[in-house]
Amino acid sequence: MKKTTLLLTALAGLGLGLLIAGAARAQTASPAQEPVLPRPGEAPPATAPACPVNAAALTLAGEGLYRSKAAVRTLNRLNILAIGSSSIEGVGASRRDLGFVPMLQNDLRTRLPDVAVNVFNRGIGGESAFETANRLKAEIDAYKPDLVIWQVGTNDVLRARPWSDVMVDITRGQAILDAANVDVLLIDPQRLPEDGVNFRGKNVELEEVARLLAVEGARMGYAVQHRFSAMRDWTGLRRGGIGPDDLHMNDDGYACWASVTADTLAAAVR
Repeated sequence: MKKTTLLLTALAGLGLGLLIAGAARAQTASPAQEPVLPRPGEAPPATAPACPVNAAALTLAGEGLYRSKAAVRTLNRLNILAIGSSSIEGVGASRRDLGFVPMLQNDLRTRLPDVAVNVFNRGIGGESAFETANRLKAEIDAYKPDLVIWQVGTNDVLRARPWSDVMVDITRGQAILDAANVDVLLIDPQRLPEDGVNFRGKNVELEEVARLLAVEGARMGYAVQHRFSAMRDWTGLRRGGIGPDDLHMNDDGYACWASVTADTLAAAVR
C-alpha cells in the first residue's frame, strides 16, 4: 500500500511538472501576431508626389510680372518667348510635343482657359549665354513677347567659362530686355545625376551658378525659377528626370518642369 501511494504521488508530481513546463513553453512561444495599427504619432508619411510643385521654386522680384499681368487682365493674352539652349529646344524628349515649351503652352492654356497663351520655342542646343545674348534682340523684335523666359548657365559651366564672362553676356542681355520693356524669368541649370557616368561632379559648379543667378536676378528685378533646387525632390521620376546621356531631360523631366512652371506662372499673372 505504501509503495502504491508513493508511485501515485510521483506520477502526480510528474504530471504537474509537465503541465507547468507546457504552460511555460506556451508563454514563450511566438503566438499568431495581430496586425498592429500605428498610433497617430507613428503614422507613416504619405507618399510624396512624383513631381512636387513648390511655390518657392519661383522667386519674383521688384513689381513681379506686372507687364504679363496687364496683358492677361486687359488683353486676355500672354505671349512668351522661351530662349536658351537644349532644355528649351527639347533635346532628349521622345517626341517634339513632349518637350518643355509645347507642354508649358498646353499646361498654361489649361490653367488660364480664358487667355490666349502662346509660347514660342527659340531654344538652340549647345548655346552659352554669349550666343543667346547675341540673338536676343532679333528674337524679341520678331515675337514681341510680354514675358521672356531665359534658360541660362548649364553650357557655360560645361565649357568652364568664368562667371565674370557669363555676367558680361547676361548684362548685355539685360540691356536688351530692359529696353524692350518685357518681363523676364531666368531659369537656372538642371541638376545632373550624382551617380551618372558623364559630367560627374558638375553639380557643385551648377549649384553655384544657380546661386549667383538668384543673386543677380534679384538685383536686376527679374523673376528666377530655381530649377536646380526643385529637381532635388524629383526622386520619384525616372533617373530624376534626366535621360541616359546624364545631361538632357527625359519625358518625365520635361513634363514635371512644365507643370511646375505653369503652376507658378499662372498664379503669378492672375
